[in-house]
This record gives sequence, C-alpha cells and structure tokens, in this order.
Amino acid sequence: MQQSEDVAPAELADAFDRAARRYDLLTGMNPGYHRHLDAAARRLAERLTPAPTLLLDLGCGSGSSTAALLRHLPSARVIGIDASAGMLAQAETKPWPPGVEFRHLPAQRLATLDLPSADGAMAAYLLRNIDAADRDAVLTAILAALRPGGWLVIQEYSVAGRRLADLVWTLVCWLVVIPLSWLVRGSPRLYRYLWRSVRAFDSTDVVRDRLRRAGFTDIEQLAVTGWQRGILHTFLARRPDHRPAGS
Repeated sequence: MQQSEDVAPAELADAFDRAARRYDLLTGMNPGYHRHLDAAARRLAERLTPAPTLLLDLGCGSGSSTAALLRHLPSARVIGIDASAGMLAQAETKPWPPGVEFRHLPAQRLATLDLPSADGAMAAYLLRNIDAADRDAVLTAILAALRPGGWLVIQEYSVAGRRLADLVWTLVCWLVVIPLSWLVRGSPRLYRYLWRSVRAFDSTDVVRDRLRRAGFTDIEQLAVTGWQRGILHTFLARRPDHRPAGS
C-alpha cells in the first residue's frame, strides 16, 4: 500500500473531521466497541474512592467514552478533550447532564488548560494517534493533570510482537472494517490509517515503560475477551500520593 492512499499524521484531525458524521454508525457495527469502553470506565470507577468530582476524557471523539464514564460515575464533572472539531460537534449534539463540557484541544497541549486537578482520566484510542516522539510528554502532562492518588485508564490497540494478533487484525480490517467504511461512506482512508497505525504502534511492554517514565505507579495491564484478545488492551496507572524527594 502506498502512503499516499493513507492519512498522514499531520492530516489526522482533518480526517476525523470528515469522518465524524458516520463515525458512530461504524463503531456501532463493532459489537464489542461500546462494551469494551464500558469495561474500561468501570475499572477506572472501581479505583476512584471516594466518588470523583472531576474526570478528564482525553481523545473523547464523539462522546462514546464520555457516556461510558457517566454510566459508572454519574455525579462527576467530565471534561472531554479532542483535537477534532468535527468529532466534538457530533458529541455536542447529544444530550448531556450539566456537568459535561467539551474542549477543542490536542492532547499535546493539555498542559495549557487551566483546570483543577482531576481525580481520574480516560484515554481511549488516543496514545496511538500521537506521534511517538510526543507520547512520553503527553503521559507526563496527564500525570500532572491528576491529583496525587488519581488514576488513568488507557484503552488501546497493540499487536507488536504478536504474530497471530497481527494477522487477525489485518484480516478483520481488510475483510470487514475497510469494506464497511466504503459501504457507509465513512472515509476508507481513515480506516486504512487505523489498520496501519495499530500495526506500527508500541508494544504493550513499551506502553508500560512509558507510563513508568512519566511517573505513574501501580501499573496494570488487562486483557479483553473475544476475537480482540491480544489486540485490544486496557492499562491502569496511578499518580503517586507524593513525588519522591528530589524529583
């Protein structure tokens, strides 16, 4: 496949803008998409005691992850952040309780937001869409945005070092996902990018190493069930209660 057929990293926000109107339709055709978001939100909620007052939904897209957070933490204030104005426009068409708001901002500029410390954060399908050179800095900014003892949950695809997972991912993309994107006019270029970006993304070991370098502790990696086992992964990590002396 030629690179010109795909979405370049610099075009990614624009590509999501163009795909935004059909995005929920396509993700809804994946029977596990919302279930896995819900499971990730539940695992975050289980670790946030007492009940949180502020949550960040990083890379919130059209709001599916925001809705998952609210199902498990209905009293929390949630701020959804995304680089795609089109995806945020779709999110804002949905009914939300008063404590939900959305901000148009790439994750690389998270440190510029003037917010109180968050109790928890969710980053679903975000890290892979950030340039590899910026991923450590983004995780460090997420750590700084959390209160001491706050938790982060990451939901992300990774097949690096897993031949069977890589094969299954490629077959599903080219036999199901990309053809469906043609049928519903959902931007096939974006879904070719999805296929390629997952194959090129960090291994799960590298993700855990990045979390450690950023300063997170209590790092866990959880598997999902079904055909996405070995492809989709959930990571949980906590900001330490206190930074080590001299850091």
